[in-house]
Amino acid sequence: MKASQRLLVKKPVNPASFNKGGLAKTLSAFSLTMMGVGAIVGSGIFITPGIIAAKYAGPAAMLSFVIAAIVCSLAALCYAEFSSTIPLAGSAYTYVYTVFGEFLAWILGWSLISEYLFAVSSVAVSWSSYFQNLMSGFGVKLPAFLSAAAGTAGTSGAGFNLIAFVVVLAVSLLLVGGLQESTRVNSIMVIIKILVIMLFIGVAIFFVKPANYHPFMPHGVNGLVKGASLAFYAYIGFDAVSTASEEVKNPKRNMPIGIVGSLVVASILYVAMAAVLVGVVHYSKLNVGDPVAYALAVIHQNWAAGIVSLGAVVGMTTVLIVMLYGGTRLLFAISRDGLLPKVFRTVSPHTKVPVKSTWIFGIIASIFAAVIPLDKIAELVNIGTLFAFAMVSIGVVFLRRHETLQQIDSSFKVPFYPVLPIVSFLACIYLMLNLQAFTWHMFGVWLAIGIVIYFAYSYRHSRIRAGLRNKEAKS
Repeated sequence: MKASQRLLVKKPVNPASFNKGGLAKTLSAFSLTMMGVGAIVGSGIFITPGIIAAKYAGPAAMLSFVIAAIVCSLAALCYAEFSSTIPLAGSAYTYVYTVFGEFLAWILGWSLISEYLFAVSSVAVSWSSYFQNLMSGFGVKLPAFLSAAAGTAGTSGAGFNLIAFVVVLAVSLLLVGGLQESTRVNSIMVIIKILVIMLFIGVAIFFVKPANYHPFMPHGVNGLVKGASLAFYAYIGFDAVSTASEEVKNPKRNMPIGIVGSLVVASILYVAMAAVLVGVVHYSKLNVGDPVAYALAVIHQNWAAGIVSLGAVVGMTTVLIVMLYGGTRLLFAISRDGLLPKVFRTVSPHTKVPVKSTWIFGIIASIFAAVIPLDKIAELVNIGTLFAFAMVSIGVVFLRRHETLQQIDSSFKVPFYPVLPIVSFLACIYLMLNLQAFTWHMFGVWLAIGIVIYFAYSYRHSRIRAGLRNKEAKS
């Protein structure tokens, strides 16, 4: 076999192995939906509606979220077909390995590692800031050594964000205790978060002024589309649900429900939040760090501000849980294929959780959160996710042509095939091309590091390639 062919060797799919991965099957459709909502609806719901309204779309910000949800749903449908057809850990990495081959799968997997790693780190920094604000609201001033480090805040000087460091380790500890316990805590927090959002809507809706909705689209269609581009990134996170395929009780039924269901719930919450927010406060005044708290102050409902801050902290905690979980399951899948050391695929016989992988990932993310300025490097989250969305979308076309997978009765099929997957692919590429040059430069550096690791370790330790070498030796 030629070297070029070895790089594109595909992961063989054996339906009989779908239930023999070593991970416990404990997740239901409800658990998956709560995971998705937990990942999508974080602190962004308390911030992005105001920014989009003030800088881009005006009162039409609610429509920006609708457009973003439609674009995101195209990729979600593609994920749903893959996850119900190939219920294995690894999400997009495993899907691409199956239809495009190893090298592209490694590139995508390495990109997704950056998504999960920097997502956890950046959210932990925000969690630290919100937590300090929440404590100050109760008159509790935290010691200086617990304050957000200057290094993470993007200002001059060095420091160590101990709160961000500790919260990531705390979430890691929760995850190593078992997936069922982790999802139970996550579901409770998601319900609390939804109740807080509904509290704001229920209180603020009585102060809506119809005049604030005029002009509805002050910056025209262009502003609406730009707002949708920003709103799109508020939805990333549902792909973490697909990493749970191997731990789902009935993946062919529950995976599509979890992925699509979480996106629907999140969309309703975002649109409702934006609609009420611009109705209470004129859009031109919403370009502030905490537009929801500002709106409550305008209508003299300060008593609810502390509850909203609590909701933000809880919301970010669920994001930490799901994204850290997704990162560890991705490492588990890559390691199981031999592309990373076997320490990442070791599963505890008691909890059926990759404990070592969880702690390694958690410790690295906690250190990043404590010492690295993440304001720019966090954009790797966006480009890594869009790359995954694009590959999964176009991958559905090749999935349908896969000889082995054609024989599998998938419970979900992307409608309007092949038009919808192709449109989804082109939409993701378009959004990638509109990212900043700095983001592309950082993405290039990250990929260069990944390519070095691949040829230095992964290429020689690939379990699939080892199997091919044995077959060639016997023949």
